[in-house]
Amino acid sequence: MTRIDRKFADLRTQGRKAFVAYVMAGDPDYDRSLDLIKGLPGAGVDIIELGMPFTDPMADGPTIQLAGQRALEGGQTLDKTLSMARSFRETDTTTPIVMMGYYNPIYSRGVDLFLEQAKEAGIDGLIVVDLPPEEDDELCIPAQKAGLNFIRLATPTTDDKRLPKVLQNTSGFVYYVSITGITGAAAAQAADVAPEVTRIKSQTDLPVIVGFGIRSPETAQSIASVADGAVVGSAIVKLVEEGRPVPEILTFVAGLAEGAHRA
Repeated sequence: MTRIDRKFADLRTQGRKAFVAYVMAGDPDYDRSLDLIKGLPGAGVDIIELGMPFTDPMADGPTIQLAGQRALEGGQTLDKTLSMARSFRETDTTTPIVMMGYYNPIYSRGVDLFLEQAKEAGIDGLIVVDLPPEEDDELCIPAQKAGLNFIRLATPTTDDKRLPKVLQNTSGFVYYVSITGITGAAAAQAADVAPEVTRIKSQTDLPVIVGFGIRSPETAQSIASVADGAVVGSAIVKLVEEGRPVPEILTFVAGLAEGAHRA
């Protein structure tokens, strides 16, 4: 079992839903970013999604795009992102970390070397948004063999014909994108999400976590009530952009986590 598998098993035992938080590695700088990441579990975060900054983040809205730009301008690299995970693991050996981003930095590093370094750094899973199932031999299957979960996105446009292909090599959990479009674009609606989650769960035993469009504890609660958990990214990253101090950001995150855990 991976840390992700164990986390969901523990949550099921507790009768709780998962709260997942996304932050961009290196935003606004290495030290503050690491402080924020280290504080997330204490704020109630069950799984951390650690963004890999990239120059052409096609699936992301302005908030995440700008976060990536700030990180890159501040000198963030793939090596530094892996270093953050290592530092986190010095004091936390149980909270899962999922690296989320695009294939180019991984391809440039070399898949085998990247997977070896990611595993050594304490990474538990990958979300690579621009690698479709047809390219599973590129990274998905090697990642699974290396002991990392490969988490796939399903969207409102993933129809019944496409869904089995999306699910076939997915592990850890399924990330359901609640809206059509980029991150931070619209508000998630539980009434729209519920039938889609049910449809996905009819074809897989994996947990289904819902992200995009969740900005408040109330929305986190309503979405988590119809899924296995909720993901928040842009709303957290926006506070980083505004220069809020880390304790204030963690207080906001704690409210979101409490909402999801109430579901």
